[in-house]
Amino acid sequence: MVAKDHNAILLHAVDEAAVRAGLSIGLPLANARAICPELTVYDADPAADLKTLNDIADWCDRFTPLVALDAPYGLFLDITGCAHLFGGERALLQIVTNALSRRGFAVSAAIAGTSIAARTLTRHVSGKIVVDGTEAQAVGPLPVSALGADSAVTTGLRRAGLKTIGDVAARAPHEISARFGAAFTALLSHALGQGDAPISPRKPLPDYIVEKRFPEPIATDTVIALTLSSLAKMLVAAMDKQGKGARQLEASFFRTDGAVRAIMVETGRPVTRPEMIDRLFRERLDALNDPLDPGFGFDLIRLAAGRTEIVVQQQRDLDTTVHDNDEISALIDRIAARIGGKRVVVHLPLESHIPERAALALPAQHHLAAASAAAWPERVTGEPPLRPLRLFERPEPIKVPFASVPDGPPHQFTWRRALHAVVRVEGPERIAMEWWKQDGAALTRDYFRVEDAEGQRFWIFRDGLYENELRDEEGKSVPANWYVHGLFA
Repeated sequence: MVAKDHNAILLHAVDEAAVRAGLSIGLPLANARAICPELTVYDADPAADLKTLNDIADWCDRFTPLVALDAPYGLFLDITGCAHLFGGERALLQIVTNALSRRGFAVSAAIAGTSIAARTLTRHVSGKIVVDGTEAQAVGPLPVSALGADSAVTTGLRRAGLKTIGDVAARAPHEISARFGAAFTALLSHALGQGDAPISPRKPLPDYIVEKRFPEPIATDTVIALTLSSLAKMLVAAMDKQGKGARQLEASFFRTDGAVRAIMVETGRPVTRPEMIDRLFRERLDALNDPLDPGFGFDLIRLAAGRTEIVVQQQRDLDTTVHDNDEISALIDRIAARIGGKRVVVHLPLESHIPERAALALPAQHHLAAASAAAWPERVTGEPPLRPLRLFERPEPIKVPFASVPDGPPHQFTWRRALHAVVRVEGPERIAMEWWKQDGAALTRDYFRVEDAEGQRFWIFRDGLYENELRDEEGKSVPANWYVHGLFA
């Protein structure tokens, strides 16, 4: 594989045959062809490599939820407390390496007490399992290149006669730091098992996890639904012991061919009933654009509660408001599971006199309580509404042939290719823009409530004040632009 680097085409990756022919990563392609004229070359695709690495990491989630990328070609798996589920560390190591090897990958794996020690071992030894406290003896005979330090550091160590990690470890730490920097000293100490740099998992660790493994893959919808129902009961029982309910749930389906499908649902209130969890996932599965494809079957199904909250007990026998809120929240959760949480919104009042900024649309699942308690401006009894029932997201332009100057309403206007003759008018209502935010670019608006000959009522405005704000580059007055901003009932 070749890639372009600083206008030079270099070898990006090589196979075993190329290594035997004397080629190495970083060698210019012209030199490589001189050494091996029959060389087969392909363009490197780092994006595809990263996607493949992420797919493998998804597959590794079946062994531990703590999986981290070690780009460009490595993975860290924290198997603390997980190995016994697969027959021990040796059995787990063989399961991972054999499964990846069967899919055509060249795998080198090791287990050690620190992530850096394990990574160092994989560069020269595969299948090694190091007992805690013996990392220094395990990595000592390896060459310094196994540490994966910068090439300049590795070259400097060799020139100083330090060819193995053990040779470097025999020197005093302050000598190594003075010559090669504190970062390399920390890398060396971690490789020797003296402390460790924590890994950064790709996904946050869920609060609760339950899963079911199958000796034979399952593929029917009935068995999948029954499995989710049983997992929901197990999850609720685990959360109930600590008085918690789930706000975010994720079901993961692991196929036998390595593909992983994850489906997530969110709730407005903590869920404490397994039948509610079951119903939400049924809604979500029924609404999938890309149906859940079992392929040759699923061998593992996992249900996780990514976010939980303490359940607050409320008086539910006499307070009908509590029951109503529960029903509304459950309805919102079901609709959100089907069409997406961002599409179900509530509106909250915002302190702004600009019409399109006077309300804020937020997901209903997370702001239902705030919307119920929100205080909107009261309508004056016996007076027509000041604001339209339907407010456009963006004002739509209209054509006004003429209007009374300087601040009068139009006598007729054209909107969406239809001519409307104005018979009644209320206004103007002058609204100035927020000049401290707009830098003077926004114009003052004069709003009118108008009614046409057919009884339709519109909320229109003139954008800008005659002579004061509407001038061209030469200082001459220009006509104003008119817009319709909403419709009354």
